[in-house]
Amino acid sequence: MDDTRTDDAPPFRLDVTGADLHGEIRRLRDARPVVRVELPDGIPAWVVTRHRLLRELLTDPRVVKDPVNWTLLRDGSVPEGWPLINFVAPAGMVTADGDDHRRLRTLVTQAFTPRRIAGMRAPVEANVERLLDRLAAQPPGPVDVRALFAYPLAMRTIGDLLGVPEERYDEFRALSASLTSSATGPDEVVATRRRLLALLAALVAEKRAAPGEDIISDLIAAREDADRLSEEELIGTLLLMLVAGHGTTLNLVTNAVRALLTHPEQLARVRAGELPWSSVVEETLRWDSPVGHFPMRYAKEDIPLEGAVIRRGDAILASYVAAGRDPEQYGPTAEDFDTGRENKRHLTFGHGAHFCVGAALARLQAETALPALFTRFPGLSLATAPEELRPLPSFISNSVGTLPVLRG
Repeated sequence: MDDTRTDDAPPFRLDVTGADLHGEIRRLRDARPVVRVELPDGIPAWVVTRHRLLRELLTDPRVVKDPVNWTLLRDGSVPEGWPLINFVAPAGMVTADGDDHRRLRTLVTQAFTPRRIAGMRAPVEANVERLLDRLAAQPPGPVDVRALFAYPLAMRTIGDLLGVPEERYDEFRALSASLTSSATGPDEVVATRRRLLALLAALVAEKRAAPGEDIISDLIAAREDADRLSEEELIGTLLLMLVAGHGTTLNLVTNAVRALLTHPEQLARVRAGELPWSSVVEETLRWDSPVGHFPMRYAKEDIPLEGAVIRRGDAILASYVAAGRDPEQYGPTAEDFDTGRENKRHLTFGHGAHFCVGAALARLQAETALPALFTRFPGLSLATAPEELRPLPSFISNSVGTLPVLRG
C-alpha cells in the first residue's frame, strides 16, 4: 500500500475476527490517512486513520447517518443477513439526521440529565460492593472479572435505567454479543435481529400496560404525546441504547483492568495517589477504545480527502481505535499506555451531533468500579499470560472475551 493509490486500487480486507485490531490499524495508518477497506461479503467502505480527519468528518455536513444515502443498500447489494446490518437498518436516534435526529435525541437526553446521572451514583456504588462480595466468595483460583464483575455492573445499570427485568439480562447479553460480532453467519444475523426486536416489542407492550420510573416508560409517554416518536423509532432507539449502553461500559472496565495489570507501574502511580482514577479511565478510552470501527456513516456528496475521494453514497466507518493511537495527535508515545499523559482528549464517545448520550454514565461506572476493585483485591493479577487473552470476534466491539484474574 502507498500514498499514490487511486479509488480503483483493491481495498484492504478487514479481519472480521478482530484478532489483531490494533496491529491492523497500525498497518493501515502507516499506509495512508484515508483507506478503502473491504467488509464482510466484499462490501467496501472507508476508514480514516487520523484523529484530525475523523474529528472533521464527524461534524462534516456532507457526512450523514441515514442509510437511505448508502448506494449499495439502495441498489440491493447488501444481503439481508449481512453481519453489520443490525447497525444500519434500525430506525432511531443513531441512524437519523437533522430535525429527526434532534427530535429523537431531545427525547433520549431527557433521560440522561446530569441530575439523573448523579442519582445513579449510589445504586452503582451499591452494585459494585455487591459484586465485589460475590467475587470474594468465589472458590480459590482464577475468576473471570469480565463475566463476574464488568458485565453485571454494566447490565444492571442500563437495565435499571431502561426498565429491563433482571431475568432477561442474560438473553439480551447473548443477543448483543451476536449483534456486535462482525463474524456472524447470515442465519444468525437474521435470527438475532428478529429475537431482539421481538423482546423489545414485548417489553414496550408491558411498559405501556404498566408504566414505571424508567426510560422506556418515558419514551412511550413521549411517543403518545402528539405522536412524537414512531413505534419503529422507539424500538430502534431502545435496541442501540441497550447494546451500546452496556457494551461500552463492559469493554471499558475490562480493558482498564487489563491495561493496569499489564502496566503495574501505572497502577502503582494511581494507587499512590499521584493521579486520579479518572486518568485511568480517559487513557483507557484513548488507548484501547471499547469500540473499534463503528458502522456506519455515508457521504452525501463527493468528499476529496488527503489524496482520495470518498464518493457520494459510499460508506464510512468511524474508527475510534485508529484515532486513539494516532501519533499525529499524541506524539511518538501514542502506542504507550500512560495514565499521566497530558493530552488525553479522544473521540471514543464520538464528536458533534451524535456524541454519546451515555458518556457520563459510562465514566461514572468505571471511576467507581476500578478503585473499589483494586482496593478490595490489592494483590489482583492476571491468571494467564497477556498474549493468551483472546479478543472478541469483532472489529466493532474491542475487548477480550474473558479476563481471568487471581485475587491475591
